[in-house]
Amino acid sequence: MTLQRGGFVLGLIVGLLVGLSLALGVALYITKAPIPFINKVPPRTAQQDSAEAERNRNWDPNAALGTRHDKAAASARAAASNAGAIPAASAPGKAARSPAAILAGPANAASAPKALPAGVEPFIYFVQAGAYTNADEAEQQRARLALTGMAAKISEREQAGRMVYRVRLGPFDKREDAEALQTKLTDANVDARLVRVERS
Repeated sequence: MTLQRGGFVLGLIVGLLVGLSLALGVALYITKAPIPFINKVPPRTAQQDSAEAERNRNWDPNAALGTRHDKAAASARAAASNAGAIPAASAPGKAARSPAAILAGPANAASAPKALPAGVEPFIYFVQAGAYTNADEAEQQRARLALTGMAAKISEREQAGRMVYRVRLGPFDKREDAEALQTKLTDANVDARLVRVERS
């Protein structure tokens, strides 16, 4: 009886050891084998990770808007300085049109912009008081503006693959009105930018 019990215990221990060694072998094989759909992409280096983190840290949702505003301001200044001048040559790659053709109007009426009443600008203007990647921050900015008596709206837009929440005041039909509000916000230490949108 004692011999049978000793044989059972010894068999149990040997069975456990064999099972553990088999499980260990299978685990080692699985960890060294390539995993489908994961090991297809080469691993990222530490330099790539640090460059991505630096880009994300310095990303400014207002950057594209500031560039567009600066270009618009420069082109407006150039147009104002050349207000009375008639261009000597047409745009590169296009044939020059005769004075009679210019007086007759556009060659293709369908491609011409629709006519606006006299004195109406082709653009409407907004004053943007910030763009945020977090909806709560945009709501806080809108609330701060509301405390000063200014009604702002929050609009969402995807920019560079991220959702951006823009806090805007307006629309204004005249650029002068938008610039006056922008100056008022700037004086109140709010980073405000002028946004021009083509009238539909």
